[in-house]
Amino acid sequence: MWNTFSNEVDLPQSWRRIKSNKDLEDALTLSHELPVILFKHSTTCSRSAFAKHRLESNYSIATDRAVFYYLDLLNHRDVSNNIALKLGVTHQSPQVILVKKGKAIFNTSHESISLKALEERL
Repeated sequence: MWNTFSNEVDLPQSWRRIKSNKDLEDALTLSHELPVILFKHSTTCSRSAFAKHRLESNYSIATDRAVFYYLDLLNHRDVSNNIALKLGVTHQSPQVILVKKGKAIFNTSHESISLKALEERL
């Protein structure tokens, strides 16, 4: 669903956007206090849209358990590349990466993306 006031995709209220490498650094710093979930999304891919829908329609992880970050990788490919470099995770789209203490402890992509898998690793 598109926001009528901008080109940005509507997101659940608790999700944060990553729009820059500074935002990524802030997320990685926060991961030393709380787990961070990074969701890399392609706004033109139906598989990615389906993964996003699965996550947002059932999203129930409390903000005191983990912080969820959304990356529009088509508009911020440099950040996506930096995620792969900093976390040592091969780029996929769509992709979910769980980060604790600055390290990727779990990642999955495409149809394997599920809230249950994330919750089991929190």
